Amino acid sequence: MALLTTILIIIGFLLLLVIILYNGLVSLRNSVKNSWHGIDIQLKRRNDLIPNLVNVVKGYAKHEKQVLENITEARSAIIAASKNNDVKAAAASDNMLSGALKSLFAVTENYPDLKANDNFLKLQEELTKTENQIAASRRIYNENVTLFNTKLEVFPNNIFATIFGFKNFDLYSADKSEKKNVEMKV
Repeated sequence: MALLTTILIIIGFLLLLVIILYNGLVSLRNSVKNSWHGIDIQLKRRNDLIPNLVNVVKGYAKHEKQVLENITEARSAIIAASKNNDVKAAAASDNMLSGALKSLFAVTENYPDLKANDNFLKLQEELTKTENQIAASRRIYNENVTLFNTKLEVFPNNIFATIFGFKNFDLYSADKSEKKNVEMKV
């Protein structure tokens, strides 16, 4: 009878361990998904601001068509990547949009009236705030992904993660062009 009790206690302990490990992985997976949605929300906010910014700039910079087209193209790519929950495509599109916005703000240097325009200044300020929120959301996402991926790789979680079909998430990373040194021109 004592042997049966011992076996049942061991089986109960192992079952409890599996439940705890599984629930921990599910909780972390949900944190990763939630933090991805945080990035998605900020990208949408930025995408909502961009048409207003582009329209204000269009009035001043009619011949800067390529810059405005690049912004529109990048914005569309982000929307498509977000709809598909494609982290790599969203990161690439986001980097493309960041570069296009940098070009837009460089173009504004040629238009002193635009730089002093209240609407442009407000939009530029909102966009800067949004960029900071996007950066913070990326950090949170990458922290959650790192925590989840690490949890998948450590023993004994790696055994249960494989059994239950848990997969690593991709980190949100910068494009190679974003990692280059910035040239300061005077």
